[in-house]
Amino acid sequence: MNRWLNRVAVVTGASAGIGAACCRDLVAKGMVVVGLARREKVLQDIKSSLPADQAARFHTRPCDVSNEQQVIDTFAWIDRTLGGADVLVNNAGIIRQMNITDPENSADVRAILDVNVLGVTWCTRQWFLSLQRRKVNDGHVVVINSVVGHSVPAVEGFSLNMYAPSKHAITALTEILRQEFNKKGTQTKITSISPGVVATEIFEAGSWEQPTGMPMLRSEDIADAVTYCIQTPPTVQIKELIIKPVGEGF
Repeated sequence: MNRWLNRVAVVTGASAGIGAACCRDLVAKGMVVVGLARREKVLQDIKSSLPADQAARFHTRPCDVSNEQQVIDTFAWIDRTLGGADVLVNNAGIIRQMNITDPENSADVRAILDVNVLGVTWCTRQWFLSLQRRKVNDGHVVVINSVVGHSVPAVEGFSLNMYAPSKHAITALTEILRQEFNKKGTQTKITSISPGVVATEIFEAGSWEQPTGMPMLRSEDIADAVTYCIQTPPTVQIKELIIKPVGEGF
């Protein structure tokens, strides 16, 4: 991690779960971290819980990644305030309790696509444009994907509805971005990390109770994977990393 010391990382969906774990891990390893989320008070609580030296390197900013203008304004603020970010962790994601064929579900369908697909698109675009302006050639973007972005299991009593298609889109988007970074002559890396079930707030936020009786990963497991991926040598790019808890049945 030495090459990332005091360089800036942005983490979306930073107020809980994987995002919060990534913020804590990256700032503990010497990075300057900007946590983005809609719940700024929770971000401030995370900052208050950090040791003083780490809290000084942890910055917070309210941002709804589904709002393109908010994303543009946020990355402009990061450029002005901190000189720009060299690492981006696209973690923000949502799921909703519904079926695609349910009536009057338009708001939920759009919300999933706006956050899970367009949010990643807007954040990565603004981050990469900043790299280009600053002539930074070795940035790294990590996208928190899902195993359901590669295959769709039939889960009893649980509909993956628009969530699974949104994650399939992320799998394709990751490859498109990798190709674009190459065509532009950069050494910018991109990694998709696809976990199985993780014990996070995403279920409660989507009006589901957290699953019980099944193996689950911890948020810290995924934060460890992010660190592993971004500290690879300049010639090594982990394009896809699939992580499952031992005993997962799908």
